Amino acid sequence: MTRIQFGTLSIPSCPVDLYMEKFFDSEEAPEQEIDVKNYDTLTQTLKELESGELDLLAMPAELLHGKQLQMYNANCEVLGARTPRTPNMILVSENKLQYQPKSAIILSDSKLVRRQLRRARKGLRVLSTKAFIEINEREEKFEDELEKYSWMEKLRLSEEIDGYIIPRVIYSEVDINGRRHSLLPDPHNLGDSHYLAHPYSDLVVIIGRKNFPKSISELFTETEGDTIWKIQDYFLSSMDEKQLQTIGVLVRHRKLSTLMIQAEKHRDLTMEQSFHDLEGEVITNEILVEFKIEKISSDGKRTISLHRVVPYSKHEIAMVATKKDWMKFLERAEMNEIKFIND
Repeated sequence: MTRIQFGTLSIPSCPVDLYMEKFFDSEEAPEQEIDVKNYDTLTQTLKELESGELDLLAMPAELLHGKQLQMYNANCEVLGARTPRTPNMILVSENKLQYQPKSAIILSDSKLVRRQLRRARKGLRVLSTKAFIEINEREEKFEDELEKYSWMEKLRLSEEIDGYIIPRVIYSEVDINGRRHSLLPDPHNLGDSHYLAHPYSDLVVIIGRKNFPKSISELFTETEGDTIWKIQDYFLSSMDEKQLQTIGVLVRHRKLSTLMIQAEKHRDLTMEQSFHDLEGEVITNEILVEFKIEKISSDGKRTISLHRVVPYSKHEIAMVATKKDWMKFLERAEMNEIKFIND
């Protein structure tokens, strides 16, 4: 294959065209000549993939959710994925969350993040854009996401709100001068707030025809990205959009040394002992796969969560067992009438 016909499909929170442009300009780019074309719809790209006009497509994984049958019917499949670079959200505010005044108004259009903020700090007024507009009897319409976040910034500057939540990648595209505070998955101290990302956040999948040469597709994918896609797809593909809105998830590769430093800092004896034998010797030098999933009640007071760390060579077997455990957790919650799991 002398020239590769490569397509991209983007959304504001996952600008795949910019990601791939940066990749193609880097030293890691394939040596093959590549023609790049940007697309607007999945239907259009699948037609061109099936006909052979297009060889590969890079797109946000979240756009594929619920549409995999359409992909299979076009004789295509996910060949791999690229590791997310900026999956986290950002609080734009002069104050960190714990220093917000009582009844501070924070805007977020993510149901998951609103629950995470309520869990992290009581006494806040965490509202969606729609709720804020209705409460204040305003008439606002936005042409796109960038315009909406520019409007939020104006509200913050006029002190009508105390802050708002924005995807990290969109923050870079909007003219914002306020302080930013990243909502990260790892608490600074044991017991501090943590924020798992939305399902498929910033995850780019590579799609091609079935039986497309693996030697070529691997030039565009990354091992960690493949792991993230494989596990998230296994856990989340059967969920509907409503269910996805309240799920936080994290999948990543970890070095044992990094995990041990974290375990020591948080005095997590269980984690420390998991990868040492009775003599205190390390039992694996493999890359580890860390997986977390959680569901939070609407008021932020209750959380159901699961956390697993396994050697990379065992992650496919482990994800099957882990999903069974997760389903058992949810079943027990229903038996105990913990109704928020269906909110």
